[in-house]
Amino acid sequence: MTYDLWYWDGIPGRGEFVRLALEAGGIRYRDRARESEEALMADLGRERERPPFAPPYLVAGDLVIGQTANILLFLGERHGLAPEDQAGRLWVNQLQLTIMDLVAEAHDVHHPVAVERYYEDQKGPALLRARSFREHRMPKFLGWFERVLEWQGRWLAGGGRWSYADLSLFQVVEGLRFAFPRRMATLEPKLGRVVALHEAVASLNALREYLSSDRRLPFGDGIFRHYPELDGD
Repeated sequence: MTYDLWYWDGIPGRGEFVRLALEAGGIRYRDRARESEEALMADLGRERERPPFAPPYLVAGDLVIGQTANILLFLGERHGLAPEDQAGRLWVNQLQLTIMDLVAEAHDVHHPVAVERYYEDQKGPALLRARSFREHRMPKFLGWFERVLEWQGRWLAGGGRWSYADLSLFQVVEGLRFAFPRRMATLEPKLGRVVALHEAVASLNALREYLSSDRRLPFGDGIFRHYPELDGD
C-alpha cells in the first residue's frame, strides 16, 4: 500500500514527525499537499464519517488517521517501528505524546495569546512565555528524556533498535536548536545521551538521503521559529 500523507506545504511542522517515520521505515507514501495545496483544502472539505480535525492525517485505504501520535501508533504497529509487545508499544506512544506536549509548548512561546493573531501582536506575552519555557520547561522535558535514556540505553524504548519516538526526539532537538540556539548551547552539555541519540538518528542509513534532500523542509514560519529576542542563555 502507498499511503497518502496530508500536511501543509512549505513548513515541516507536525507532518515532519510522520515523514521521518515513513522515510526511516522505507514505507511508500505520497506527500499530497506538496503536489497541490488546493488538493489539501479539497480533501479536508470532503464528507467523511470520521473526518480529520486538521493536518497531518494519513489515508490508508479506507482508514483516515489524524493526530501525529495516533498516526505514528498505527505505523509503529503495522511496520515494526515500535516494540512488538503491548507494554513496549504503549511506552513508545507515551513517549510520543510527551514529545507532542513539548512541541505544543514550543509553538505557544511565539503565540501565547491567540493562534490566529500575528506574533507581532503578542510580543509582550511572548517574552514572558519564552523566559518560562527556556528556564523551566526545556530543562524539565529534555532532562526527563535524558533520564529515560540513562535507564533504557541508547534508544528510548531500550533494545538494539530505534523506534518512531527516537526519530521524533531527533526532530525536537533540531527544532529547539533552530529556535533557541543560545539556550540549547547552555543545556546540551548536561544532555549527553539526548545529543548522542540525535547524532545516531542523523546517521541512520535509511535517513541519510532524505535528510540531505530538498524533500526535507527547512524551519521557518512553523512550530519552531527563531526570534532572537525570545532566546537567551
